[in-house]
Amino acid sequence: MEKIAVVILNWNGVKLLEQFLPSVIQYSPEATVYVADNASTDESIAFVKKNYPTIKIVQNKTNQGFAGGYNEALQHIDAEIYALVNSDIEVTENWLKPILETFETEPETAIIQPKILDFKKKDYFEYAGAAGGFIDQFGYPFCRGRIFDNLEKDNGQYNDDTEIFWASGACFFIRSSIYKELKGFDEDFFAHQEEIDLCWRTINKGYKIKYCSESIVYHVGGATLQQANPQKTFLNFRNSLLMLTKNLPQNTLFQVLIIRMLLDGIAGMKFIIGGQFSHCWAIIRAHFSFYGLFLKNYKKREKNQIEIYFKTKSIVYGYYVKNGTVFGDVI
Repeated sequence: MEKIAVVILNWNGVKLLEQFLPSVIQYSPEATVYVADNASTDESIAFVKKNYPTIKIVQNKTNQGFAGGYNEALQHIDAEIYALVNSDIEVTENWLKPILETFETEPETAIIQPKILDFKKKDYFEYAGAAGGFIDQFGYPFCRGRIFDNLEKDNGQYNDDTEIFWASGACFFIRSSIYKELKGFDEDFFAHQEEIDLCWRTINKGYKIKYCSESIVYHVGGATLQQANPQKTFLNFRNSLLMLTKNLPQNTLFQVLIIRMLLDGIAGMKFIIGGQFSHCWAIIRAHFSFYGLFLKNYKKREKNQIEIYFKTKSIVYGYYVKNGTVFGDVI
């Protein structure tokens, strides 16, 4: 069994592989590097074989999204630690060392996220993960370093190693034994928030999730599905409701779902006022898709759900009513 496998999920991303594979190869001597290809139709596989013959390739037969793509590929990879890395990530020197040290000294830690900065603006945190993720009691995610679309400059304010609620799928380290115990990502999600769901299920099993500031990567973000894409809105709103259904304690589940759906309605009205009608329609579609998947996902619930301490009751209230723009303002 390998100690650590860096697994890059790729779909028609030959340009990204050209740009970002060099840093992964240069700075990952401890790891075996894999490209898990999600049935690309471009020259991705030919490029890797020609230019990086030491990289191992796992070819999925169909594009199963982030969740299904990794679930399929990781069945063929035998390593103690999986490092799941987006194809638009630039890594830095010694990025793996502090991660491996944390896993070795903290057996209760199952998942780790590095510091994720913006590739285009390298002194700022990046949207997808920043300095570690949390959710409020209604399932809205936020990060240290990122509240909604407000991104903080990295002034060393999060140069700590601390416990977090969720780690970003953009650069996600997990013990393979835990991944297998939890049967990986939920493929009903396809893409978006499946990593938060997996983290929540990990916490419900009694394990910890950590942020490691000494490991630094730079993320482009939005390279596969642009931020303004209505399909991204659909997936985020639907998957958040599925995640709540699966993981909230029974005594709060239905109360939270009702309030959450009302808040989603307000978000839809905000999209209408802003002339973003396709995003409002995406929320409506998300709710109907959720209704169709509710019973299936309710049956996935574990017998015991841990009562979670949320950093804040409502990130919506903290941001829009209290005018909080940074992590410290809204918790």
